[in-house]
Amino acid sequence: MSNIITAQNITKRFTEHTALDNVSVEIPTGSVYGLLGPNGAGKTTLIRVINRITVPDEGRILFEDKPITQQDIYRIGYLPEERGLYKKMKVGEHALFLARLKGLSRYEALVRLKEWFVRFGIEDWWNKRVEDLSKGMAQKIQFIVTVLHQPKLLIFDEPFSGFDPINANLLKEEILRLRDQGATVIFSTHNMSSVEEICDHITLINKSKNILSGRVDDIRRSHGNNIFAVQYRGEESAFAPLAELCHVLESDYDKISGLTSAKIHIEKNEDIRSVIAAVNEAVELRSFTEIIPSMNNIFIRAVEGSLNK
Repeated sequence: MSNIITAQNITKRFTEHTALDNVSVEIPTGSVYGLLGPNGAGKTTLIRVINRITVPDEGRILFEDKPITQQDIYRIGYLPEERGLYKKMKVGEHALFLARLKGLSRYEALVRLKEWFVRFGIEDWWNKRVEDLSKGMAQKIQFIVTVLHQPKLLIFDEPFSGFDPINANLLKEEILRLRDQGATVIFSTHNMSSVEEICDHITLINKSKNILSGRVDDIRRSHGNNIFAVQYRGEESAFAPLAELCHVLESDYDKISGLTSAKIHIEKNEDIRSVIAAVNEAVELRSFTEIIPSMNNIFIRAVEGSLNK
């Protein structure tokens, strides 16, 4: 798979603070890529370097395997976390003004804006003033203007901030739709549930360094610690002969169903099949499922430095 963005050994310092310390990231074309990390980790600085807003002290950015140029910026749509609209302008007039700045003709901008306003259910707001918009409504306008010129790369910094669950879900659906239409999406977020729902790949930046990168599914599985949820009918003593292979972490018996739900830990990967076979022989096995850690759990463990312990 080709990369639309390759960040090579990016270092950026501000006076006495190092915002990015030798950070390298590869953004696959056609993916939804999450930039994760606590506040002040360096995510926004990396986004600004990619956008050529900030120049790195060391390293370089490649756009489709070539050093990024100012011309490439026209193929990027960027929605920063700190946003602003001119409050006294009418919504449609303002959106049209911003669209023209992206190089669209008035007619083309008008057609596309009308389509997006209908899609987001805000067509009745076209002639109202920006100052009358709620925060979420204003963010919808800014999202629309960011994607309107159909850039190859879309970058959103905390795009779900301020959205209620319904509108956050609408935004997720639109991000996935844009990806399916050929765009690559980078977004910075603290919302770990959003990462699991829509991200293909992530990079976790902490204290100015890239401490974890990869496919979301691969990362979650690689940090699962071989813990399994087991549901069965029978005696817990059935696990006693397996003490050298696994041990029961917790167990709960449901009198109504007559089933026991247990959480067990298997020390070695090569013993998993043996444990399943032995348990299946000893009890009426209903389910045996690996417990995959959430991205939220992995995020916390990684930032605390306990991920590989």
